[in-house]
Amino acid sequence: MMNVRQLLDRKGREVFSVSPAAAVLEAIRMMAERHVGALLVMQGDELTGIVSERDYARKVILKGRSSADTPVRDIMSTPVLTVQPEATVEKCMQLMTDHRVRHLPVVEGRRVVGMVSIGDLVKAVIADQQQQIQQLESYIHS
Repeated sequence: MMNVRQLLDRKGREVFSVSPAAAVLEAIRMMAERHVGALLVMQGDELTGIVSERDYARKVILKGRSSADTPVRDIMSTPVLTVQPEATVEKCMQLMTDHRVRHLPVVEGRRVVGMVSIGDLVKAVIADQQQQIQQLESYIHS
């Protein structure tokens, strides 16, 4: 089974983040521009939270708050559930299921080195299964 380091090597390590003081509107715009469902909330190099479309829907829209006037720190999720690069895809999927989250920052030491989404993990599982099927078909035909 693939681990997170291998997955990041394939997908890339680019991480999108926002300041805790930024307006929620800025965070939502960045998510839309980057085609992502969550941003890390970073104070310098320190991971302080994560903000997702779900946070926006539940903590801004449903409460009638202003996206332009609400800072990210007021709606971000914290503490942040993280994984290390050595974690397996299977372990990440279990964590996401147990904690009902869709994004996991990848941390090595105290440094953020990437982020994986449930979509990334599903793609990795499908690719692994396709490879196993091809190997079995090759074995059967030989």
